[in-house]
Amino acid sequence: MAEIVSKAHPKWEKHKHPATRVFQAIRIVVNNELQEIEHCLEQCLEVLAVKGRLAVISFHSLEDQIVKKFMQKHISGNDLPAKLPVTHDQLQIRIRKINKAIRAGAEEIANNPRARSAILRIMEKIR
Repeated sequence: MAEIVSKAHPKWEKHKHPATRVFQAIRIVVNNELQEIEHCLEQCLEVLAVKGRLAVISFHSLEDQIVKKFMQKHISGNDLPAKLPVTHDQLQIRIRKINKAIRAGAEEIANNPRARSAILRIMEKIR
């Protein structure tokens, strides 16, 4: 299969075999990885103590998008119509973001090339 993909698209990404993304996509689907991340994040939030912190490292944009959406959902609280008169407590905000997304620096990437795509996001449970 790698040979077929390589012949079909020989110059996909610099310094990577053309079939790398294809095999990654197959693995993600077969293992149901994206849905497992969503499920795991919800479970983590349930068992996390108030003031407990959850650190999540994502290694590609699909994973990171799920983590970002999860954080936004729980940072903004209940999805209520705009301009509805509610108090901050009624919004059911469950977490707060700690810092911005953290990426590996040049030294880390030099020592560990796999870190080049890693993104660390940290959140703290407030309710």
